[in-house]
Amino acid sequence: MRFFLFWNLIIGCLLRLAGWGQFPPPAGQPGSTAIHKDSSVFVGWATGCTVLRGPKNIADLSLGLVSYGDSTKALGVADNSVVSLGDGGQAVLTFAHPIADGPGWDFAVFENGFSDTFLELAFVEVSSDGEHFVRFPATSLTQDSVQVGPFGSLDATQIDNLAGKYRTLYGTPFDLQVLAGHPGLNVQAITHVRVVDVVGSIQPAFASYDQYGNAVNDPWPTPFESGGFDLDAVGVIHTIHTAVQERPPVFLNLSPQPARDFVILMNSAATPVQAIHIFNGAGQKVQSFGPLPGFSQHWIPLNNLPAGWYFAKITMAQEGEVVLKLLISK
Repeated sequence: MRFFLFWNLIIGCLLRLAGWGQFPPPAGQPGSTAIHKDSSVFVGWATGCTVLRGPKNIADLSLGLVSYGDSTKALGVADNSVVSLGDGGQAVLTFAHPIADGPGWDFAVFENGFSDTFLELAFVEVSSDGEHFVRFPATSLTQDSVQVGPFGSLDATQIDNLAGKYRTLYGTPFDLQVLAGHPGLNVQAITHVRVVDVVGSIQPAFASYDQYGNAVNDPWPTPFESGGFDLDAVGVIHTIHTAVQERPPVFLNLSPQPARDFVILMNSAATPVQAIHIFNGAGQKVQSFGPLPGFSQHWIPLNNLPAGWYFAKITMAQEGEVVLKLLISK
């Protein structure tokens, strides 16, 4: 364990020194993984929420706890109506059906950041029994020598696996496959998602740390009723039912990835396809094809689509609906 922690620390230092590790950019930019609330990939939203408020300023507890919004604000579709968590506060969300590990992202967390640079961050943890939670391995490459002020700016390309990476109405997606094999966690039956505010202070007494031991620097202090992470919603992409239905059959895939001017739908079983619809991260349908008779390969032109992440929703005659991720690079 000590060796693992030491190695993580070394890796974190090297990432910062090298300036390496550029993660996906803000919503709407090429390569962004942001998913708009209206995207057709969402099959459900949180139906229950319990909030444990944090202080307005963890360094001055006399100011009391935050109070903006209530737990109901985190239920249902993202709508920019939020509950504030405060420094180190947390919310535990439940769902009508357990979340499951399907192809690509499985759920997304929404915050109400008013711009692409004013970002309030939170750790995300999941549980399959409501008691034992596992945290997604978060990374912050933001410098930690100068405190980001209450209305300071962050760079989304320096942030990974932290909720709040994207502006309001655009969710930060999470892939349960990252946590597969963790003892005590069933990624095919996630019943609880816990969102834990990052205390953005770089002071060792109060700081929150990423997987490499870096202090996560974000706007702080925020000594307001609405301080800390502002939780809007958690959207579900795969449930126990949809993960099975949408898991790509072994004979179906898109290649090459990343694609440029075209992508090939490989269909080694040569089964008929009723329709192919391609959606961008904003949930907008940008291309459609079909119906297609039985085939082994079908070339899909992508000439008019800008670089970025897309979803290809493929409706098959017998297997039902299949959703595949598509990355376009120009």
